[in-house]
Amino acid sequence: MKYKIFGNKTGLRVSELALGTGTFGTRRGYGSQADEAKRVFDQYIEAGGNFIDTADGYQMGESEELLSTMIADKRQNLVLATKYTMGGRELLTSGNSRKNLIYSVEASLKRLKTDYIDLYWAHLSDGQTPIEEIVRGFDDLVRDGKILYAGLSNFPAWRIANASLLADLRGWSPIAGIQIEYNLIERTPDRELLPMAEALGLGVAFWSPLAGGLLTGKYRNPESEENSRKKEWNGYLVRDEVSPRETAILDALEKIARDKGAKVGQVALAWLRQKDQNSISTVTILGAKNVTQLEDNLDSLSVILTNEEIQQLNEISAISLGSPHEVINNSQPILFGASSNMVMQNHPVA
Repeated sequence: MKYKIFGNKTGLRVSELALGTGTFGTRRGYGSQADEAKRVFDQYIEAGGNFIDTADGYQMGESEELLSTMIADKRQNLVLATKYTMGGRELLTSGNSRKNLIYSVEASLKRLKTDYIDLYWAHLSDGQTPIEEIVRGFDDLVRDGKILYAGLSNFPAWRIANASLLADLRGWSPIAGIQIEYNLIERTPDRELLPMAEALGLGVAFWSPLAGGLLTGKYRNPESEENSRKKEWNGYLVRDEVSPRETAILDALEKIARDKGAKVGQVALAWLRQKDQNSISTVTILGAKNVTQLEDNLDSLSVILTNEEIQQLNEISAISLGSPHEVINNSQPILFGASSNMVMQNHPVA
């Protein structure tokens, strides 16, 4: 396991693979029993991981409760991240408001049995709370010592950029990073979110790196027992092979996996780890339900893709960037003539 500094606005050293704990617990009708969750946690720590990602809404708080005993004797050696926004089921215990922010962080601290949270995310933009309210609330929590860093998960790029600028101009604690869905199927962050993160020096955490299991290839056999999660979740956050693009991506992954003696999902994870390693500080969040899944994911660290293989997957999975990006790209020869390729080198589209 390698370590990196999480973005340019922190000195936080995090492992390149984080452990997502959305399946720790069974209150939502799916997930891992406490014993299996503990085995997953221990295996991750043994592999050198130090970044734990949870949320107040995961398994209706059970994920945080289970983690409290697992982290107790390792707290100082872990980067513990949790989220607020969707943990409550009442009008005033959901959303991004300062009222819910204060309520939620206190509740998470109690469930986790810790004095502070290393990285606190707003889980989802509610589209209503002023961004000033969120960022100033984070700053107050940092000053109180209840959180060390703050980030935004599942927010549009314009709101994140606004938040980052506000924090910098007003001397508030900076926005340290973003958490987004990103994988070979879901590449829309290439349009705004990833270029923004690179420009602003934000760390990036990828959730659903295997597209809910689609990129393991297991859903290609509808009769397989490996399809159980898809049935358990009723399709929630699970993508399907619905177009020639998905088919081409899976076909390419299977071929590369055969050539390397690896598994399909391991190649997909290796692509995420290697594609932008020199430009953006990224972390991939693993969401293993059991030890077998975790070990498969950890084994991706030994899969090294060639530049040609990375480029092949880039091209097969590439999306249309839309306006104004394609207008800008198409105008480069007119504006800069022969030097247009040099102008665009720092921001490749795939």
